[in-house]
Formats: sequence, structure tokens, C-alpha cells
Amino acid sequence: MGIRAVGYIRVSSTTQLDGYGLAAQEADIKKAAKSHGLKLTDVVRDEGVSGTLEAVQRPGLAEALARIESGEVEALLVPRLDRLARRLTIQEAALAQVWKHGGVVVAADQGEVPKDDPDDPMRTAMRMMMGVFSQLERSMIVARLKRGRQMKHANGGYAAGRPPFGYRANGGSLVAVPEEQKAIKLAKRLKKKGLSYRQIGERLQAEGAYPRSGGRWHPSMVSRLVNGQPPKSAATR
Repeated sequence: MGIRAVGYIRVSSTTQLDGYGLAAQEADIKKAAKSHGLKLTDVVRDEGVSGTLEAVQRPGLAEALARIESGEVEALLVPRLDRLARRLTIQEAALAQVWKHGGVVVAADQGEVPKDDPDDPMRTAMRMMMGVFSQLERSMIVARLKRGRQMKHANGGYAAGRPPFGYRANGGSLVAVPEEQKAIKLAKRLKKKGLSYRQIGERLQAEGAYPRSGGRWHPSMVSRLVNGQPPKSAATR
């Protein structure tokens, strides 16, 4: 029996652009689990969540780290380190948390992430250098997106990023999407009845309401449906 591992995958509004979506990430970590002899017990995800946020602000990552801490699993498996974090300080904090509890971190594209060794400082320096380049890459993406939004806004278009579930862009404003609004209302009603986010997601699937990705509803996604506030620029038609 191999080492038990929990997989963690993530996409945000900016990382959607690089074509490395949740399905591709999950496929990569499943292949890595087999090649490294890991028993993948579950895959948790953060969808539409920035890699610059702390672990406590990311339900999926917080759950994965909690499983390491409790001893439920011994390894954290990620497709790439930039899925774990897009800021060096957050990356190092997450790695330290896993190592503190005796776990290991495996990245599908590079194998096990070596722990710090006082006799080999270059090992730590190389890992941090990769984190710095990842942070730089994200900063450049954000800068390009900002310039694009500014140009779109100047031309009268909607320039506040990807429209949230329940809305679509129409010119310079958001317009409610009836079918998606029904799903949001159903999710809120079910939450008031005491159902968990996972149960609500299952009910939405049964009712034929799917997330835009076409996959399944993850608890963190349902949480945003239930607790999210309507955008100020939204209009109903």
C-alpha cells in the first residue's frame, strides 16, 4: 500500500488563460500518483481562487493541509508548485506546514519537493528562485489584463473581469442569466434548510444545473453561490 496523498488543484480568473484547467491538472496528478507509488485518496480544488491568497482564504488548500495535519494522509500532490501558490511567501508557508507534520509534497512536473537541508543551501535557493519567477509571471499576467481592461473600458465594454455565475456581460454592464439565477436561488433555499455545501452541489447536479466548466459542483463553488453578493453593475432583463 502506497503513501496516502491528497491532490490539490486550482484555477483563478488569470490562470484560466494559460489553458491549464482543472481537468488537465487532475489528469496530471493522477498520472503522478501512479508513477510515484502514491495512493490518491481525494482531489480537492479551489476554482476561481487566486494563488496569492493565504491558505486560510482558500477552502480547498485549507482542507488539504488539515488532512496532512490530522494524519489522514501523508502527502500533498500538486500538478505544479504555482498551483500551490503564486507568491513565494505563501508557497514557503504551505511547504513548511506540510513538513512540520511529517508530510511530503510532490509536484507532478518535478517529483518530490526536497525539504530544506542546512548542508545544502543551494537546494532551498533554487526552489525559492522558481517561486520568484512564478510570482513575476503572475504579476506580468495581471499587468497585461489590467491594460486590456483599460482599453475595453475606454471603448465602452464591460471591463471588470469574468462575469460571475448568474450574469453575462452585455456591453458595459452585467445582465442576469435566468437559468443561473434559478440555480443560485435554489442553492440559498437549500442552505437555509440545513443542507451542506456538498449536498447542495449534488442537488444542483440532479436538477440539471451545472457550473460553467461543465464539471461537478465543489463545496467551495457552492459556498460562493450561497454567500456571494450581486454585483453593483448587474441589471435584470
